[in-house]
Amino acid sequence: MEVVLLEKKAFEELVNKIDEIKQSLLKKEEKLTEKWLDNKEFMEIMKISVRTAQFYRDEGIISFSQIGNKIYYKPSDVEELFMKNYKKGFKKWN
Repeated sequence: MEVVLLEKKAFEELVNKIDEIKQSLLKKEEKLTEKWLDNKEFMEIMKISVRTAQFYRDEGIISFSQIGNKIYYKPSDVEELFMKNYKKGFKKWN
């Protein structure tokens, strides 16, 4: 049996690195379990037509995944689209 000795600082760095890897893996797992929206759900949320959804895809406005004839969107991409077009109010009330 071999014994490995570590300085306290080295041990703490190792533990921190393990925690970072664990958090990274948890974030990846969350992304994989994110429920994707189909085209109908996307159009209902955005209140847009089939043609507008097609335009958004063609112009690269929204990312999507296509399997056969079925199109899917990540909710985080839809939220990002909203946030890119968010206009903050600027009027100050006296």
